[in-house]
Amino acid sequence: MPALPDPTVWLFPSFAKREATGEGGLLTGTDPTTFTASDPLRLWIIQVSVIIAVAQLLSLGLHRIKQPKVIAEVLGGILLGPTAFGRIPGFTDHVFPAVSLPYLSLVANIGLCLFLFLVGLEIDANIIKCNARISAIISLAGIALPFALGSALSLPLYHHFIDSSVPFTYFMLFTGVAYSITAFPVLCRILTELNLLDTNVGIIVLSAGVGNDVVGWSLLALSVALVNADSALTALWTFLVCVAFTIFLLWPVKLSMLWLARKTGSIENGPTMFYMTTVMIILWACAFFTDIVGVNAIFGAFLAGIIVPREGGLAIAFVEKLEDMVSIVFLPLYFTLSGLNTNLGLLDNGITWAFTIAIICLSFSGKFGGCTIVAKLLGFNWREASTIGSLMSCKGLVELIVLNVGLEAGILPQRVFSMFVLEAVILTFLTTPLATALYPPECHVRVGTIGTAVTTEIGKESGDSGQNAPTIVEEQPWRHRFTVVLDKLDHIPGAMALTQLVLPPPSIPLGITSATTVTVSAIEKIKKPDVSVDAIRLIELSDRASAVIKSPLSDTLIHTDPLLGIFRMFGELNDLPVSTSLFVVPYDDLVHTVVDHAKRHASQLVLLPWLPPTSHSNTVESSELGTVTPKANYTPFEAISGNVSNTDKSTSTIHSQFVQGVFAESKTDVALFIDTGDRTGAGGSQHIFFPFFGGLDDRLALEFVVQLCLDPRMTATVVKMDVEEPVNLNKQDHEDTSTSTVGRADTVYGQPTTRLQSETANSMTWSKYASPTFENEGSSPFLRSALSRIHFSVLSVSAPLHAAIKRASGIRETHQRLVIVAGRSRQLATENHHAELEQLFEEHWTVDHGVLRKTIGDVATAMVVAGSASAMVVLQAANVSPE
Repeated sequence: MPALPDPTVWLFPSFAKREATGEGGLLTGTDPTTFTASDPLRLWIIQVSVIIAVAQLLSLGLHRIKQPKVIAEVLGGILLGPTAFGRIPGFTDHVFPAVSLPYLSLVANIGLCLFLFLVGLEIDANIIKCNARISAIISLAGIALPFALGSALSLPLYHHFIDSSVPFTYFMLFTGVAYSITAFPVLCRILTELNLLDTNVGIIVLSAGVGNDVVGWSLLALSVALVNADSALTALWTFLVCVAFTIFLLWPVKLSMLWLARKTGSIENGPTMFYMTTVMIILWACAFFTDIVGVNAIFGAFLAGIIVPREGGLAIAFVEKLEDMVSIVFLPLYFTLSGLNTNLGLLDNGITWAFTIAIICLSFSGKFGGCTIVAKLLGFNWREASTIGSLMSCKGLVELIVLNVGLEAGILPQRVFSMFVLEAVILTFLTTPLATALYPPECHVRVGTIGTAVTTEIGKESGDSGQNAPTIVEEQPWRHRFTVVLDKLDHIPGAMALTQLVLPPPSIPLGITSATTVTVSAIEKIKKPDVSVDAIRLIELSDRASAVIKSPLSDTLIHTDPLLGIFRMFGELNDLPVSTSLFVVPYDDLVHTVVDHAKRHASQLVLLPWLPPTSHSNTVESSELGTVTPKANYTPFEAISGNVSNTDKSTSTIHSQFVQGVFAESKTDVALFIDTGDRTGAGGSQHIFFPFFGGLDDRLALEFVVQLCLDPRMTATVVKMDVEEPVNLNKQDHEDTSTSTVGRADTVYGQPTTRLQSETANSMTWSKYASPTFENEGSSPFLRSALSRIHFSVLSVSAPLHAAIKRASGIRETHQRLVIVAGRSRQLATENHHAELEQLFEEHWTVDHGVLRKTIGDVATAMVVAGSASAMVVLQAANVSPE
């Protein structure tokens, strides 16, 4: 091709022949860790991979001792710096060369602005309004005393470690701010993990932490303004401009954002793309403005988060969209930069360590002492006051941000910076164990209207819950106070179906005529005042910031949560008093939350919906019955660390463990509704089939069946299974080879004495309801009416499970909808059905059945395997230790 003439090249320089610059690669022998300014991405990817891997590995171990993730990220940064890995020859030069740090710093500071935006989203004025006077006093004490102690300590520190070119007042200000700060994001996480947000202590600490955070950021803004200004007058002008800018954002801009959110439908349907774009533009505009006026860009990002509307969970939606990238990638980068500037090797002499210890002790004493004393004077006992003081001493990443600002401004040398970083890590690490030791769960004083657990009630006066719990009398052992567990939308149909089953009859039971001595008013007295249902909504607290934000906003979420809204409407349609409670708790505390809540509300029966694991038949492949709530923070590493069984990795198995945990720990009777997805005949007349084998759970199930038949639309068949030759009662069959991380043994078989007692109790309970002379014993007309709709019989068989399945199949041919009731048979069971159940699995299933058997017991498992029911209810009596 002929060369282009010179005029052409001059006019179109892109056509000029240039030498190609090769990218190179492994095949050409290029070192991938070599940094080039024209292509910094290659080394940046290596740096990010190393940072994230170290932070995640550390968090696995620290999570087991309930330490916040920030500890792992800070320690990871320190390890990657000159303190540890930096001492490996060539590590820093290859992975973190000095020429690459500006690029790493740029991305880290972008992430820091996004993180401060998320922090601003977490700040809610409604939190500050709660107990405002007490919180303000505690917050002021948590700022004033630490600031005074920090200022006093800054004098000897300045003379020993600070260059004289740095004005003492600047250093004193940064020291005071670092001492007085409280890390609100980390504090909120700790409060939620310790289940303190629905306690008096948690509410006070949360609102005081918000106030402390706002004042701390304001002081830091003033400090930065002073450092960057040429004179005090310039600093004053800078501060006044920031105040005016803040007012401008909090009034016209915030109102405009609310108007735009309503106009675009972002409040009802989540932020639209246009609204997200607008908010991002405002975020970077605010960061740009605060940066050019002489204050750090992070303050503008913080203000942008504050002005985002909270209506309709809009702030939570923004956090959900941004948090993963910020917490996984950006924040670890920032902490690694801090770690690269932290060299604990500089703490190499006695005077340095003496000052380090003094920094730690005075910082803790200022926060702990000031907040504890003031809280005690305000009326808290010593245990509560000391817990408030220990929680307010949490430093976390907020102090690290303050320290990095001071380092970048040249106020803090690397040695002093390292001393303060060590102080922040130690105090944050101590917060959780101190709070746990000073304020154990048995000492918690909970509130009912604010915090993680928020309760509202429809149809009843507040404060009535739990005070007038009806007693269960021998004559009429009916349950009227129920706790319904809601944790996922898929479980709503089962929860409503089970609640509908246990509701009292809508009219006078059949068999009661006008001549009956029971009046209509008496029936209404039994129907209305005694029956109450408490729907408890469980939200798992994951590592995401959005889950943490939901904790202090539970008083708002309880009115907007769709699951609770559906169940409230169900209560209104059935003229049923429904109270609602919402909990945001870690996965490990879900079971305890249900059990404790049922106990505190004097519930007589916990209603638990369940979708069983996927199964496949030998002949016909069945579809998945549904999904279950998985453990959100489950990782494969947790099987190694012992959190989850190596064999129990499916989401259905994980949720089954939650069900098993409720069965194992509940001090209240539990009814588990197994939703088969069969809606045939729902809402009309239903028939109940109950095979009575004996044992504590079966006796409870028999009473439950009689209670259901108070409804004239219900009929029942109860068959006492008289086993002629017990199947394989040797010890090997009593043991189950599968393992479980929760719960007790599968079946508690009684010793000869207790088994004899159980058989006696079985006979007495059976005779009480099935005896033909029962009607002549002066029982209530309600009970006589219910028993008239139940057919009792005794069946002597050698294969009881097969016989029960056959009887259920025969009943289902004549009834459109069959509900099978079974006892879980876990307490003092008299017979072992393992061998027969294995035979049933060979006939119907090809998959492992250990999870199903452990969750619902042998009898119910057999019924589910055979597909005998439209729905099934499994009951377990209150957890008692076997005699």
